Amino acid sequence: MKLKFIIDKKYDLATAQSMNFTKAQLEYAENLYKIIPDEIEKSKEEYQKSWDEINDEFSEYVKKKTGYDWFYPKYECVVSTSVPGTSNWGNEPKILRAMKQELMQMRRIVAHELIISHFFEIYKRRFGENNLKNGQVWALAETAAFILTSTSDKTKEIENFWKSVCGWPPEFEYPHITNLCNELKEVYLRNGDFQEFIKEGIEKIKKYPHMNPRGIS
Repeated sequence: MKLKFIIDKKYDLATAQSMNFTKAQLEYAENLYKIIPDEIEKSKEEYQKSWDEINDEFSEYVKKKTGYDWFYPKYECVVSTSVPGTSNWGNEPKILRAMKQELMQMRRIVAHELIISHFFEIYKRRFGENNLKNGQVWALAETAAFILTSTSDKTKEIENFWKSVCGWPPEFEYPHITNLCNELKEVYLRNGDFQEFIKEGIEKIKKYPHMNPRGIS
């Protein structure tokens, strides 16, 4: 898998709009393309250079830990003027990360979003018969991404990827999945079996049919 950083104003603003940015926020995000185009380009170049240092090793790491090869040979990361970071839930091999971020943090968040995208593909292609809703799959994908980007005996390799920003617990933006994340972390760390993680995760998440990024109901 290779990751290419790109500038895509249309995709960036459409993503911001889908995340319910206000009119003022959208106008500000769009205006930055006129005010600081050089800084957006600089972030893209710096991000690419930094990521290229770990791309191949990270790609193999995810393949080994999940047991699934990447489903696309090339992924793209849009450098955003406003959106911190997001995956499109496996709809296409494209993620997004905000400009002007510290490079080690950038690496970890980009990796997080790539793993979310990868998890959605795994679920759709191998476990779709369970008929989970997107919000339920999202919770499992977020949990997988947190676990695989945090240091433990089962994930020691990541210390080479983003140095000190790899501890546990991660900084949860979604407190309603904290318990799930901690429970499934123990499932995975039991023997490093990602298949077991997915299967137990599916059974646990079935108890929350209304799970989504905003909450459980």
